[in-house]
Amino acid sequence: MPKPVIVSLKSISRSFGSVRAVDNVSLEIFAGEFITLLGPSGSGKTTVLRMIAGFEKPDSGSIFISDKDVSQLAPYDRDVNTVFQDYALFPHMDVVTNIEYGLRVKGIEKSERRTRALHALEQVRLSGFENRKPSQLSGGQRQRVALARALVNRPSVLLLDEPLGALDLKLREQMQFELKELQRAVGITFIFVTHDQEEALTMSDRIAVFNQGKIEQLGTPAEIYSAPQTAFVSEFVGQINKMDMDGARINVRPEHITTSKNAHNLGRSVNGVVRDIIFAGAITRYLIDTDKGFSLISTKALDALNVGDPVTASWEREREFHVQK
Repeated sequence: MPKPVIVSLKSISRSFGSVRAVDNVSLEIFAGEFITLLGPSGSGKTTVLRMIAGFEKPDSGSIFISDKDVSQLAPYDRDVNTVFQDYALFPHMDVVTNIEYGLRVKGIEKSERRTRALHALEQVRLSGFENRKPSQLSGGQRQRVALARALVNRPSVLLLDEPLGALDLKLREQMQFELKELQRAVGITFIFVTHDQEEALTMSDRIAVFNQGKIEQLGTPAEIYSAPQTAFVSEFVGQINKMDMDGARINVRPEHITTSKNAHNLGRSVNGVVRDIIFAGAITRYLIDTDKGFSLISTKALDALNVGDPVTASWEREREFHVQK
């Protein structure tokens, strides 16, 4: 049985002066899903999130949350909460008081506030930290407090505006898994904004890829990565080789190109010379200058290769993306 739609964007647009930041975007978001709005800076993803939150109002179109038109409602009248990249914690308050703040504004009785705040701390694995100040926490811990403060209000939808952007790489990767586990545990809808393709592929049930104020493609991570529908999506999500062959432009992922010193052909092949070898831990990238006038990257070698070796690079034709520009 399909999940109910909890957020519905119907032909929303938003301009800032002469810049059309969001251009006639429609999107249905399901209850309990983790959906990511992915795109480069200026693509419209953050403006869409801010319109769902109520911080911006659409110039045209409508926004529905739980079948209620909230297009012109203030943020506090919407059943959503937002987690920002800078956490926005009150430095003079301890952790538990920070988490209770929204409940206090709503007039929730003190004992219930404390019970709910401590439960939220437990959800984000910070039990025992309630009396610390934000300055006594690491970046990852402050991020979890910001999450707990949002979750304590029990919103139907949690909005996350690049919340991991300020963290170092290792902590960011750890938080990606923790956020996904948390979302599954609490069962509410997460709408996540990022420009990081790997982050989107790792965490999401579905991804909406934004470009120039529009959604270029909506699908699962596997669909976005393996079956991109436009040149922009194929080139923005993951690494890609762009090649002109036989009068056509084709795109092929590096992991689908096999490189060898011996002539071989999986369906289509080019000859070339190894210009550089880049070791990146689990993956080694081979940069090949081809005799067709373009360079390509392969991550699959059948032989031990050195810079300067003549090679053949080959791939199966079904691995090619023939996409409209």
